[in-house]
Amino acid sequence: MYTQQEVLDFIKEEGVKFIRLAFFDIKGKQKNISIMPSELPRAFEDGILFDASAITGFESPDESDLFLVPDPSTIMIIPWRPTTGKVVRMFCNIKTPDGKPYLKDCRSLLQNSVKTLQKECGISMMIGPEVEFYLLKLDENGEPTNEPFDHAGYMDIAPEDKGENIRREICFTLEQMGITPEASHHEEGPGQNEIDFRYSDALTSADNASTFKWVVTTKAASNGLLATFSPKPIQEMPGNGMHINISYINNTPNSNNSEYLPYILGGILKHMKEMTYFFNPSKESYDRLGNFKSPKYICWGKHNRSVLIRVPIESESNGTRLEIRSPDPSCNPYICFSLIIHAAMDGIKNKIEPPKAIETNLFEISSAEAAKLGLEQLPSCLEQAEEIAKSSDFIKSVLPGII
Repeated sequence: MYTQQEVLDFIKEEGVKFIRLAFFDIKGKQKNISIMPSELPRAFEDGILFDASAITGFESPDESDLFLVPDPSTIMIIPWRPTTGKVVRMFCNIKTPDGKPYLKDCRSLLQNSVKTLQKECGISMMIGPEVEFYLLKLDENGEPTNEPFDHAGYMDIAPEDKGENIRREICFTLEQMGITPEASHHEEGPGQNEIDFRYSDALTSADNASTFKWVVTTKAASNGLLATFSPKPIQEMPGNGMHINISYINNTPNSNNSEYLPYILGGILKHMKEMTYFFNPSKESYDRLGNFKSPKYICWGKHNRSVLIRVPIESESNGTRLEIRSPDPSCNPYICFSLIIHAAMDGIKNKIEPPKAIETNLFEISSAEAAKLGLEQLPSCLEQAEEIAKSSDFIKSVLPGII
Protein backbone atom coordinates (compact mmCIF):
# COMPACT_ATOMS: atom_id res chain seq x y z
CA MET A 1 0.00 0.00 0.00
CA TYR A 2 1.57 3.27 -1.15
CA THR A 3 1.80 6.47 0.88
CA GLN A 4 1.58 9.90 -0.74
CA GLN A 5 5.36 10.30 -0.72
CA GLU A 6 5.88 6.84 -2.16
CA VAL A 7 3.48 7.69 -4.98
CA LEU A 8 5.35 10.92 -5.71
CA ASP A 9 8.64 8.97 -5.81
CA PHE A 10 7.06 6.27 -7.99
CA ILE A 11 5.77 8.85 -10.50
CA LYS A 12 9.27 10.28 -10.83
CA GLU A 13 11.15 6.98 -11.00
CA GLU A 14 8.78 5.38 -13.53
CA GLY A 15 8.63 8.40 -15.84
CA VAL A 16 4.87 8.79 -15.47
CA LYS A 17 3.54 11.70 -17.53
CA PHE A 18 -0.22 11.53 -16.98
CA ILE A 19 -2.24 10.79 -13.84
CA ARG A 20 -5.89 9.92 -14.17
CA LEU A 21 -7.99 10.80 -11.15
CA ALA A 22 -11.01 8.48 -11.24
CA PHE A 23 -14.34 8.69 -9.44
CA PHE A 24 -17.90 7.43 -9.93
CA ASP A 25 -21.32 8.89 -10.49
CA ILE A 26 -24.45 7.65 -8.73
CA LYS A 27 -24.92 4.85 -11.27
CA GLY A 28 -21.36 3.63 -10.82
CA LYS A 29 -20.08 4.92 -14.16
CA GLN A 30 -16.39 5.72 -13.95
CA LYS A 31 -15.33 9.31 -14.67
CA ASN A 32 -11.85 10.79 -14.67
CA ILE A 33 -9.69 13.84 -15.18
CA SER A 34 -6.03 13.69 -16.21
CA ILE A 35 -3.44 15.85 -14.48
CA MET A 36 0.29 16.28 -14.98
CA PRO A 37 2.78 15.05 -12.33
CA SER A 38 3.52 18.61 -11.22
CA GLU A 39 -0.11 18.93 -10.04
CA LEU A 40 -0.11 15.80 -7.89
CA PRO A 41 1.15 17.41 -4.63
CA ARG A 42 -1.69 19.93 -4.89
CA ALA A 43 -4.16 17.09 -5.55
CA PHE A 44 -3.06 15.31 -2.37
CA GLU A 45 -3.13 18.50 -0.31
CA ASP A 46 -6.20 20.37 -1.54
CA GLY A 47 -7.86 18.22 -4.18
CA ILE A 48 -8.57 18.97 -7.84
CA LEU A 49 -11.66 21.07 -8.52
CA PHE A 50 -14.35 19.76 -10.88
CA ASP A 51 -17.85 20.83 -11.93
CA ALA A 52 -20.30 18.64 -10.02
CA SER A 53 -23.27 20.05 -11.95
CA ALA A 54 -22.01 18.22 -15.04
CA ILE A 55 -22.26 14.84 -13.27
CA THR A 56 -25.75 13.32 -13.41
CA GLY A 57 -27.30 13.14 -9.95
CA PHE A 58 -24.70 15.33 -8.23
CA GLU A 59 -25.24 19.09 -7.72
CA SER A 60 -26.94 22.10 -9.34
CA PRO A 61 -24.87 24.87 -11.02
CA ASP A 62 -25.17 27.18 -7.99
CA GLU A 63 -23.39 24.61 -5.73
CA SER A 64 -21.16 22.87 -8.22
CA ASP A 65 -17.63 23.00 -6.75
CA LEU A 66 -16.31 19.66 -5.51
CA PHE A 67 -12.77 18.35 -5.14
CA LEU A 68 -11.10 15.05 -6.06
CA VAL A 69 -8.55 13.80 -3.53
CA PRO A 70 -6.59 10.76 -4.82
CA ASP A 71 -6.21 7.64 -2.69
CA PRO A 72 -2.48 6.79 -2.98
CA SER A 73 -3.08 3.12 -2.12
CA THR A 74 -4.95 2.64 -5.41
CA ILE A 75 -2.23 3.75 -7.85
CA MET A 76 -2.10 1.50 -10.88
CA ILE A 77 -0.23 1.70 -14.19
CA ILE A 78 -2.58 1.46 -17.16
CA PRO A 79 -0.86 -1.32 -19.12
CA TRP A 80 -2.40 -0.64 -22.53
CA ARG A 81 -1.09 2.92 -22.62
CA PRO A 82 2.43 3.66 -24.01
CA THR A 83 5.41 2.61 -21.90
CA THR A 84 7.10 5.90 -22.79
CA GLY A 85 5.21 8.61 -20.95
CA LYS A 86 3.34 6.15 -18.72
CA VAL A 87 -0.21 6.71 -17.52
CA VAL A 88 -1.43 5.78 -14.05
CA ARG A 89 -4.83 5.84 -12.44
CA MET A 90 -5.85 6.48 -8.84
CA PHE A 91 -9.33 6.29 -7.37
CA CYS A 92 -10.40 9.43 -5.53
CA ASN A 93 -12.58 10.45 -2.64
CA ILE A 94 -14.77 13.48 -3.23
CA LYS A 95 -14.67 16.39 -0.81
CA THR A 96 -16.80 19.51 -0.42
CA PRO A 97 -15.16 22.99 -0.37
CA ASP A 98 -15.01 22.84 3.46
CA GLY A 99 -13.11 19.54 3.32
CA LYS A 100 -15.97 17.25 4.35
CA PRO A 101 -16.79 13.97 2.56
CA TYR A 102 -19.37 14.45 -0.18
CA LEU A 103 -22.59 12.59 0.70
CA LYS A 104 -23.07 11.25 -2.84
CA ASP A 105 -19.52 9.90 -3.11
CA CYS A 106 -20.31 6.19 -3.27
CA ARG A 107 -16.71 5.17 -2.60
CA SER A 108 -16.60 7.15 0.66
CA LEU A 109 -19.98 5.64 1.52
CA LEU A 110 -18.51 2.14 1.28
CA GLN A 111 -15.41 3.13 3.25
CA ASN A 112 -17.65 4.37 6.08
CA SER A 113 -19.79 1.23 5.93
CA VAL A 114 -16.71 -0.95 6.31
CA LYS A 115 -15.54 1.10 9.33
CA THR A 116 -18.97 0.93 10.95
CA LEU A 117 -19.15 -2.86 10.51
CA GLN A 118 -15.77 -3.26 12.19
CA LYS A 119 -16.60 -0.85 15.00
CA GLU A 120 -20.07 -2.15 15.83
CA CYS A 121 -19.76 -5.86 15.05
CA GLY A 122 -16.01 -6.55 15.13
CA ILE A 123 -15.96 -8.18 11.71
CA SER A 124 -14.63 -7.53 8.20
CA MET A 125 -16.69 -8.57 5.19
CA MET A 126 -15.00 -10.25 2.23
CA ILE A 127 -16.69 -10.01 -1.16
CA GLY A 128 -16.16 -11.76 -4.48
CA PRO A 129 -18.38 -10.78 -7.45
CA GLU A 130 -18.88 -13.00 -10.49
CA VAL A 131 -19.47 -10.69 -13.45
CA GLU A 132 -20.98 -11.87 -16.75
CA PHE A 133 -20.80 -9.99 -20.06
CA TYR A 134 -21.67 -10.42 -23.72
CA LEU A 135 -19.35 -9.85 -26.67
CA LEU A 136 -21.30 -8.43 -29.63
CA LYS A 137 -20.23 -7.65 -33.18
CA LEU A 138 -20.05 -4.14 -34.62
CA ASP A 139 -21.45 -3.13 -38.02
CA GLU A 140 -19.45 -1.68 -40.92
CA ASN A 141 -19.68 1.78 -39.31
CA GLY A 142 -18.38 0.57 -35.97
CA GLU A 143 -21.81 0.77 -34.34
CA PRO A 144 -22.98 -2.02 -32.00
CA THR A 145 -25.33 -4.74 -33.19
CA ASN A 146 -27.30 -7.45 -31.37
CA GLU A 147 -25.32 -10.16 -33.15
CA PRO A 148 -23.23 -12.21 -30.69
CA PHE A 149 -19.55 -12.84 -31.36
CA ASP A 150 -20.11 -16.61 -31.31
CA HIS A 151 -22.84 -19.20 -30.80
CA ALA A 152 -21.12 -21.36 -28.21
CA GLY A 153 -22.77 -22.57 -25.01
CA TYR A 154 -21.86 -23.13 -21.39
CA MET A 155 -18.16 -23.98 -20.95
CA ASP A 156 -17.75 -24.85 -24.65
CA ILE A 157 -14.25 -24.74 -26.11
CA ALA A 158 -12.64 -23.22 -29.20
CA PRO A 159 -13.26 -23.06 -32.10
CA GLU A 160 -16.95 -22.75 -31.07
CA ASP A 161 -15.88 -20.45 -28.23
CA LYS A 162 -14.43 -17.45 -30.04
CA GLY A 163 -13.98 -15.45 -26.87
CA GLU A 164 -11.16 -17.61 -25.55
CA ASN A 165 -8.32 -15.37 -26.71
CA ILE A 166 -10.08 -12.19 -25.57
CA ARG A 167 -10.63 -13.65 -22.10
CA ARG A 168 -6.93 -14.55 -22.12
CA GLU A 169 -6.00 -10.92 -22.88
CA ILE A 170 -8.32 -9.70 -20.15
CA CYS A 171 -6.80 -12.07 -17.58
CA PHE A 172 -3.24 -11.01 -18.44
CA THR A 173 -4.22 -7.35 -18.17
CA LEU A 174 -5.94 -7.88 -14.83
CA GLU A 175 -2.76 -9.52 -13.50
CA GLN A 176 -0.72 -6.54 -14.66
CA MET A 177 -3.09 -4.30 -12.71
CA GLY A 178 -2.78 -6.31 -9.50
CA ILE A 179 -6.08 -8.20 -9.81
CA THR A 180 -5.90 -12.00 -9.62
CA PRO A 181 -8.24 -13.83 -12.04
CA GLU A 182 -9.25 -17.27 -10.81
CA ALA A 183 -11.38 -18.77 -13.58
CA SER A 184 -12.83 -17.87 -16.96
CA HIS A 185 -15.24 -19.64 -19.29
CA HIS A 186 -17.97 -19.26 -21.87
CA GLU A 187 -21.40 -18.78 -20.32
CA GLU A 188 -24.78 -20.15 -21.46
CA GLY A 189 -25.72 -17.38 -23.87
CA PRO A 190 -24.17 -16.98 -27.35
CA GLY A 191 -21.24 -14.59 -27.02
CA GLN A 192 -21.64 -14.59 -23.22
CA ASN A 193 -18.57 -14.86 -20.98
CA GLU A 194 -17.61 -14.90 -17.32
CA ILE A 195 -14.29 -14.16 -15.60
CA ASP A 196 -14.06 -14.55 -11.84
CA PHE A 197 -11.36 -12.84 -9.79
CA ARG A 198 -10.18 -13.40 -6.23
CA TYR A 199 -12.32 -12.11 -3.38
CA SER A 200 -11.10 -9.14 -1.34
CA ASP A 201 -12.24 -6.78 1.37
CA ALA A 202 -15.36 -4.87 0.36
CA LEU A 203 -13.68 -1.66 -0.84
CA THR A 204 -10.95 -3.42 -2.81
CA SER A 205 -13.56 -5.72 -4.33
CA ALA A 206 -15.67 -2.76 -5.51
CA ASP A 207 -12.54 -1.10 -6.94
CA ASN A 208 -11.64 -4.35 -8.68
CA ALA A 209 -15.13 -4.82 -10.11
CA SER A 210 -15.02 -1.31 -11.56
CA THR A 211 -11.54 -1.88 -12.98
CA PHE A 212 -12.65 -5.23 -14.40
CA LYS A 213 -15.50 -3.68 -16.37
CA TRP A 214 -13.12 -1.04 -17.75
CA VAL A 215 -10.58 -3.67 -18.81
CA VAL A 216 -13.23 -5.84 -20.46
CA THR A 217 -14.73 -3.00 -22.51
CA THR A 218 -11.25 -1.77 -23.51
CA LYS A 219 -10.00 -5.18 -24.64
CA ALA A 220 -13.22 -5.91 -26.49
CA ALA A 221 -12.95 -2.59 -28.35
CA SER A 222 -9.34 -3.32 -29.30
CA ASN A 223 -10.61 -6.55 -30.90
CA GLY A 224 -13.35 -4.76 -32.85
CA LEU A 225 -16.16 -5.86 -30.54
CA LEU A 226 -18.57 -4.40 -28.00
CA ALA A 227 -18.60 -5.78 -24.47
CA THR A 228 -21.93 -5.16 -22.79
CA PHE A 229 -22.82 -5.63 -19.14
CA SER A 230 -26.51 -4.97 -19.77
CA PRO A 231 -28.62 -7.38 -17.72
CA LYS A 232 -30.56 -8.34 -20.84
CA PRO A 233 -28.73 -7.42 -24.07
CA ILE A 234 -30.55 -10.06 -26.16
CA GLN A 235 -34.16 -10.57 -25.11
CA GLU A 236 -34.54 -14.27 -25.91
CA MET A 237 -31.20 -15.23 -24.36
CA PRO A 238 -29.87 -15.50 -20.77
CA GLY A 239 -29.16 -12.21 -19.05
CA ASN A 240 -25.96 -11.01 -17.44
CA GLY A 241 -25.80 -11.49 -13.69
CA MET A 242 -23.34 -10.39 -11.03
CA HIS A 243 -23.51 -13.01 -8.31
CA ILE A 244 -21.98 -11.68 -5.09
CA ASN A 245 -20.17 -14.09 -2.78
CA ILE A 246 -19.82 -12.85 0.78
CA SER A 247 -18.00 -14.16 3.83
CA TYR A 248 -16.55 -12.50 6.89
CA ILE A 249 -13.60 -12.49 9.24
CA ASN A 250 -14.36 -12.15 12.93
CA ASN A 251 -11.61 -9.98 14.38
CA THR A 252 -12.63 -10.71 17.98
CA PRO A 253 -10.15 -13.03 19.77
CA ASN A 254 -11.31 -16.65 20.31
CA SER A 255 -14.45 -16.04 18.28
CA ASN A 256 -16.49 -18.54 16.27
CA ASN A 257 -16.10 -17.51 12.63
CA SER A 258 -19.47 -18.91 11.60
CA GLU A 259 -21.74 -17.71 14.42
CA TYR A 260 -22.98 -14.60 12.61
CA LEU A 261 -23.66 -16.11 9.20
CA PRO A 262 -27.32 -17.07 9.87
CA TYR A 263 -28.01 -13.53 11.12
CA ILE A 264 -26.25 -12.02 8.10
CA LEU A 265 -28.44 -14.19 5.89
CA GLY A 266 -31.55 -13.16 7.82
CA GLY A 267 -30.71 -9.46 7.60
CA ILE A 268 -30.06 -9.54 3.87
CA LEU A 269 -33.29 -11.44 3.17
CA LYS A 270 -35.24 -9.01 5.36
CA HIS A 271 -34.08 -5.99 3.34
CA MET A 272 -33.81 -7.61 -0.10
CA LYS A 273 -36.97 -6.10 -1.53
CA GLU A 274 -35.89 -2.60 -0.47
CA MET A 275 -32.36 -3.07 -1.88
CA THR A 276 -33.47 -4.43 -5.26
CA TYR A 277 -33.69 -0.97 -6.86
CA PHE A 278 -29.92 -0.63 -6.36
CA PHE A 279 -29.05 -4.27 -7.09
CA ASN A 280 -31.07 -4.15 -10.33
CA PRO A 281 -31.14 -0.48 -11.40
CA SER A 282 -32.22 -0.64 -15.05
CA LYS A 283 -35.43 -1.52 -16.88
CA GLU A 284 -33.63 -4.46 -18.50
CA SER A 285 -32.85 -5.83 -15.04
CA TYR A 286 -36.48 -6.90 -14.67
CA ASP A 287 -36.46 -8.69 -18.02
CA ARG A 288 -33.67 -10.83 -16.57
CA LEU A 289 -35.12 -11.59 -13.10
CA GLY A 290 -37.22 -14.75 -13.08
CA ASN A 291 -35.89 -15.95 -16.43
CA PHE A 292 -33.05 -18.25 -17.52
CA LYS A 293 -32.01 -19.31 -14.01
CA SER A 294 -32.28 -15.81 -12.50
CA PRO A 295 -34.08 -15.71 -9.14
CA LYS A 296 -37.61 -14.47 -8.69
CA TYR A 297 -38.41 -15.30 -5.06
CA ILE A 298 -36.89 -13.95 -1.83
CA CYS A 299 -35.56 -17.10 -0.18
CA TRP A 300 -32.43 -19.15 0.39
CA GLY A 301 -31.28 -22.72 0.06
CA LYS A 302 -28.33 -25.05 0.41
CA HIS A 303 -26.53 -25.46 -2.93
CA ASN A 304 -29.86 -24.72 -4.69
CA ARG A 305 -29.23 -22.49 -7.71
CA SER A 306 -32.88 -21.55 -8.13
CA VAL A 307 -33.02 -19.54 -4.88
CA LEU A 308 -31.98 -15.94 -4.35
CA ILE A 309 -29.26 -16.67 -1.78
CA ARG A 310 -27.36 -19.93 -1.99
CA VAL A 311 -25.13 -21.58 0.59
CA PRO A 312 -22.56 -23.38 -1.60
CA ILE A 313 -21.99 -27.04 -0.80
CA GLU A 314 -18.37 -26.49 0.25
CA SER A 315 -19.54 -23.96 2.85
CA GLU A 316 -22.22 -26.07 4.55
CA SER A 317 -19.96 -27.67 7.14
CA ASN A 318 -18.22 -24.51 8.32
CA GLY A 319 -20.78 -21.86 7.40
CA THR A 320 -18.36 -19.52 5.66
CA ARG A 321 -19.98 -18.18 2.49
CA LEU A 322 -23.22 -16.95 0.95
CA GLU A 323 -23.91 -16.30 -2.72
CA ILE A 324 -26.44 -13.56 -3.57
CA ARG A 325 -27.75 -14.32 -7.06
CA SER A 326 -30.09 -11.43 -7.91
CA PRO A 327 -27.74 -8.45 -8.60
CA ASP A 328 -26.64 -7.66 -12.14
CA PRO A 329 -23.63 -5.79 -13.58
CA SER A 330 -25.57 -2.56 -14.16
CA CYS A 331 -25.45 -1.93 -10.41
CA ASN A 332 -23.05 0.43 -8.66
CA PRO A 333 -20.88 -2.00 -6.65
CA TYR A 334 -20.01 0.61 -4.00
CA ILE A 335 -23.66 1.24 -3.20
CA CYS A 336 -24.56 -2.43 -3.55
CA PHE A 337 -21.85 -3.59 -1.13
CA SER A 338 -22.71 -0.80 1.34
CA LEU A 339 -26.32 -1.96 1.46
CA ILE A 340 -25.26 -5.58 1.98
CA ILE A 341 -23.02 -4.55 4.88
CA HIS A 342 -25.78 -2.55 6.61
CA ALA A 343 -28.36 -5.31 6.09
CA ALA A 344 -25.87 -7.77 7.58
CA MET A 345 -25.34 -5.46 10.57
CA ASP A 346 -29.08 -5.28 11.15
CA GLY A 347 -29.21 -9.07 11.09
CA ILE A 348 -26.35 -9.41 13.57
CA LYS A 349 -27.53 -6.73 16.00
CA ASN A 350 -31.12 -7.96 16.07
CA LYS A 351 -30.31 -11.66 15.67
CA ILE A 352 -32.60 -11.99 12.67
CA GLU A 353 -33.03 -15.69 11.92
CA PRO A 354 -33.54 -16.69 8.28
CA PRO A 355 -36.67 -18.61 7.26
CA LYS A 356 -36.53 -22.29 6.44
CA ALA A 357 -34.26 -23.25 3.54
CA ILE A 358 -35.94 -24.00 0.21
CA GLU A 359 -34.83 -27.16 -1.57
CA THR A 360 -37.46 -27.09 -4.32
CA ASN A 361 -36.50 -26.20 -7.90
CA LEU A 362 -38.18 -22.81 -8.07
CA PHE A 363 -37.69 -22.53 -11.83
CA GLU A 364 -40.32 -25.25 -12.29
CA ILE A 365 -43.07 -24.19 -9.87
CA SER A 366 -46.15 -22.09 -10.50
CA SER A 367 -47.04 -18.86 -8.72
CA ALA A 368 -49.74 -20.73 -6.81
CA GLU A 369 -47.21 -23.30 -5.59
CA ALA A 370 -44.83 -20.50 -4.58
CA ALA A 371 -47.64 -18.86 -2.60
CA LYS A 372 -48.25 -22.12 -0.73
CA LEU A 373 -44.58 -22.09 0.26
CA GLY A 374 -45.03 -18.54 1.53
CA LEU A 375 -42.50 -17.10 -0.92
CA GLU A 376 -42.42 -13.37 -1.58
CA GLN A 377 -41.46 -12.14 -5.03
CA LEU A 378 -38.88 -9.53 -5.96
CA PRO A 379 -40.25 -6.31 -7.47
CA SER A 380 -41.51 -6.92 -10.99
CA CYS A 381 -40.33 -3.67 -12.61
CA LEU A 382 -37.98 -0.75 -12.01
CA GLU A 383 -40.79 1.62 -11.06
CA GLN A 384 -42.05 -0.72 -8.35
CA ALA A 385 -38.52 -1.28 -7.01
CA GLU A 386 -37.91 2.48 -6.91
CA GLU A 387 -41.14 3.13 -5.04
CA ILE A 388 -40.26 0.50 -2.41
CA ALA A 389 -36.74 1.92 -2.00
CA LYS A 390 -37.95 5.50 -1.62
CA SER A 391 -40.40 4.53 1.11
CA SER A 392 -37.80 2.50 3.04
CA ASP A 393 -36.39 3.93 6.27
CA PHE A 394 -33.54 1.44 5.99
CA ILE A 395 -32.50 2.75 2.56
CA LYS A 396 -32.82 6.37 3.70
CA SER A 397 -30.58 5.67 6.68
CA VAL A 398 -27.85 4.04 4.56
CA LEU A 399 -28.06 6.36 1.53
CA PRO A 400 -29.14 9.75 2.94
CA GLY A 401 -27.61 11.77 0.12
CA ILE A 402 -28.64 9.43 -2.70
CA ILE A 403 -32.26 8.33 -2.31
